[in-house]
Amino acid sequence: MSENEKAAPADSGTPQSWYQGVTNYQWLVLFVCSAGWMFDIFEGQIFVASMRDAMPQLLGGVSADDPEVARWNNYSFSSFLFGGAIGGVFFGWLSDKWGRSKTMIVTILFYSIFTSVTALAQEPWHMVALRFLVAMGVGGEWAVASAMVAEVMPKHSRPVMSSIFHASSVGGTLLAAAVGFFILAAKPWGDTTWKLGFLIGVVPALLILIIRWKMREPEQWEKAKEKASKDKSQATGRMGDLFNAENMRNTLVGVTLATIGLVTFWGCHIYGKNALLRHAQGAALVAEGVAKDAPKEVKQVAFKKHEKSIKKAEMTSMTLNTIGGGLGLVLFGWISTKLGRRGAFVFYHAGAAVMVVVMFKFLIPNGASFNALAIALPIFGFLTLGMHAGYAVYFPELYPTRLRGTGTGFCFNMGRVGSALYLMFVATRWAPDQAALYMAPIYIVGIFVALAGPETRGSELKE
Repeated sequence: MSENEKAAPADSGTPQSWYQGVTNYQWLVLFVCSAGWMFDIFEGQIFVASMRDAMPQLLGGVSADDPEVARWNNYSFSSFLFGGAIGGVFFGWLSDKWGRSKTMIVTILFYSIFTSVTALAQEPWHMVALRFLVAMGVGGEWAVASAMVAEVMPKHSRPVMSSIFHASSVGGTLLAAAVGFFILAAKPWGDTTWKLGFLIGVVPALLILIIRWKMREPEQWEKAKEKASKDKSQATGRMGDLFNAENMRNTLVGVTLATIGLVTFWGCHIYGKNALLRHAQGAALVAEGVAKDAPKEVKQVAFKKHEKSIKKAEMTSMTLNTIGGGLGLVLFGWISTKLGRRGAFVFYHAGAAVMVVVMFKFLIPNGASFNALAIALPIFGFLTLGMHAGYAVYFPELYPTRLRGTGTGFCFNMGRVGSALYLMFVATRWAPDQAALYMAPIYIVGIFVALAGPETRGSELKE
């Protein structure tokens, strides 16, 4: 490590602010990893922003509310989650074997190329297959980048830096919302405008130039590789070691926390963006003098007349939800420094359970006003999304360097498998609001899982 990379000692008699002693190179690592994760999320959320336009066209021009659209969109979500699980585990393992920066290049190429190729989709199954390939890169980049941020940052900065890294996901969601608001709603390419959103997905490939030019392997990883070359028992990326006596508890806690967070994301958080969309649809029915219990075909005519305002309401709802979520993500590091890692998870899970009941038991079913929903959405987003930053903070602290990419990638991305199974076999049985309300008890389970894990606040990363 060069002198420019060395941070000031964290233990100098007085507590340091999280940003003190951080070098230019460490800021660069944070920027590159965060940008990669931001575009990761854009590649996922651009589908969310365009699925009510893309899938109806791929199905031959059916209504956006046709049951076939919902079915194929769920297939696409499930495919994305399975792809993320496989890619996260594989590329996390590869980063322990091959190196963090090299593997990150491959993951970014993966999701950039296959997102842009999605613009060529002609059939629903094309979308499903391409979502799988995009997600392999998405899941892999998070596993690699979270390990790299943890290894490069000084101890006193690590929880906040890891939270900032994960919070960059908000930039991806907001970018997707902006594309939906300014491009998809305007329809410059008519009914094929959704393709333009996917074409933008090639932009992250430019990050590869910075990675190749500036980024180096973390010193801890270099030491782990040297140690492995001398002692075969310390081999890097050995998957079976995640389940030995030393690591089994950490792996079970990590996988369960991620599963709870990702199942509730797809089963609850994501439906927050529909709150203002429904409000706008109700306003459209009133404006056209259409009763709420009118036939679906009649309501669709009213919705078509107010298509732009409904799309903008959907994107506004998505934005408010995301802003709150972003604050929750950024502040996880600070909260976990005050309350401990376990205490922070308890705070977020308990708060989320309360807000889910408020949103889906009281506000939305009772036709709450635009203002009431606009106030509740950021709070809802803060609590239901903020815990996800904990995975970037906590999981790298659970494993030694030789297993950090493998373990972090495995824990986070096995959660995607649970989410995929939920979407395929459970979510389809309930209406979205009902499914979201059923997430409240799952958040309560998360409290007990967090308390079962080790407390790592203030600890050095395992060598």
